[in-house]
Amino acid sequence: MSDAFIETAYFKDLTNRALLYLQAGYAVHFCGPAGTGKTALAMHIAELLGRPVVTLQGNDEYKPSDLVGGNSGMRRKKLLDNYVHSVWKAEESMDSVWYDGRITHACRNGHTFVYDDFTRSRPETNNVLLSVLQEKTLDLSAIQKGETRLTVHPDFSVLFTSNPSEYAGVHVLQDALKDRVITIAIKGLDRESEVAIVAGRSGLPWREAARIVDIIRGIRGNDIKKPSIRAAIMVATILATKGSKPSSSNPLFYQILVDVIGSEISYENDSENNSLLFKRIEMELDKYTLRE
Repeated sequence: MSDAFIETAYFKDLTNRALLYLQAGYAVHFCGPAGTGKTALAMHIAELLGRPVVTLQGNDEYKPSDLVGGNSGMRRKKLLDNYVHSVWKAEESMDSVWYDGRITHACRNGHTFVYDDFTRSRPETNNVLLSVLQEKTLDLSAIQKGETRLTVHPDFSVLFTSNPSEYAGVHVLQDALKDRVITIAIKGLDRESEVAIVAGRSGLPWREAARIVDIIRGIRGNDIKKPSIRAAIMVATILATKGSKPSSSNPLFYQILVDVIGSEISYENDSENNSLLFKRIEMELDKYTLRE
C-alpha cells in the first residue's frame, strides 16, 4: 500500500490555492465531510513548505496550556561559596520549569503547524490562536511568569482541518477565529480523484479500483454523504489482500460490501432501513453486471 499523496487535477488546484494564501501570510482551513482527504492534503502542503511540521489533533478536553505549554515541576539551585577558607556561604533558590506546548514550539521555531479536527477543541481553548494569526504574537502572560509575549517566527504557517459543525463532537467555529483564516470547503471528491486514491492506497489496478468506486458512488447517491471514500479504500484493500476481484459474480465481494458499508452506515435497531441498504447494494451490483 502506498502512503504517497495522490495528486489529481482537483487536489493540485487546492494545493496551489492553499500555498498562495500561506505565502501571503494567512492561515488555511480545509473544511469538509470525513473521508475527503483533508488531513492528507494538509500534510502534503506542509511537506511542500519545506519546514519541520508540528501536528495536533483537536480534543474537547484540551485547555489553553495544552497548546501553549506550562510549568512542569520545580528546579532547585544551590550555590556553595568557600572563597575564604574559614567561611562557607550557601545560596539556594527554586524556580518553576517551563515547557513549550506544540503551538509555542512551532511559533518560536518557524515550523508548520497542522491542527487536525481543530473544532473538536473548545473555542475558549483555541482563543490562544487569535493573537498568533492577527498580531503575530503569542500571549504567555496568563501562564508563564517570565516571558510574557512571544513574537511569532516569520516562517511560521498554520493549516487547519475540520468536519462540518453538524458532526457529533464538533464545536461551532467562533467568528473571531473564522475571520482570521481562509476557509476552503471540500464538498466531495470527483470520480477521478476517488479512483486514483483507492488504487494508490489499495494497490489494485486502476480498472478494478474504478469498479469499486462506481459502485460506492452509486450507493451513496446525491442525497447522502456515506458510504465515504474510506469505505471504497477498505473494500479495495481487503480484495487486494485476498487476491480477489470486484466482480458482481463474486459472492465474497458482495459480503465485503455489506460488512464494510454496514459498519459505516449503521441503523441500530432499525431492520427496515438495514434491509433497504442491503437492497441498494444489490441494485448497484445488478447495474454493474449489465456493464460487465
